[in-house]
Amino acid sequence: MEIILKQDVNNLGSKDDIIVVKDGYARNFLIPKGLAMMASVSAKKVLAENIRQRAHKEAKIKAEAEKVAARMTGLKLTIGAKTSSTGKIFGSVNTIQIAEALQEKGFEIDRKNVRMQEDQIKEVGAYKAKIKLHKELYVEVDFDVVSE
Repeated sequence: MEIILKQDVNNLGSKDDIIVVKDGYARNFLIPKGLAMMASVSAKKVLAENIRQRAHKEAKIKAEAEKVAARMTGLKLTIGAKTSSTGKIFGSVNTIQIAEALQEKGFEIDRKNVRMQEDQIKEVGAYKAKIKLHKELYVEVDFDVVSE
């Protein structure tokens, strides 16, 4: 039986794949659980149209992310932290402070999309962070941690 997967299924395929499985597996497991639907002629046409529209939307989103990436290149952030006389930070600098510093510069970036070289920075100095703008697009941003 030919089916269209509605979501990713381990060892079978990913969302929107058209695959052939045994009739019992499709009727008794995949279709009742909402993981798949029968691949009729009309369902295949709907799937093709949805894939085409999704590709168009995805291209727009990626173009917007590339514009933001162009604005972010060469950006240097300064993050202030309370430090001891030896340069050790009381606490640490993490992704939240970087996301807030980016927000002050006019970039709406979620802290979950910020990756640093180290998990927590505990000393004054220069560091780099990777910002995920799109699933295929990352921008590297330099930032300095300075004593307040």
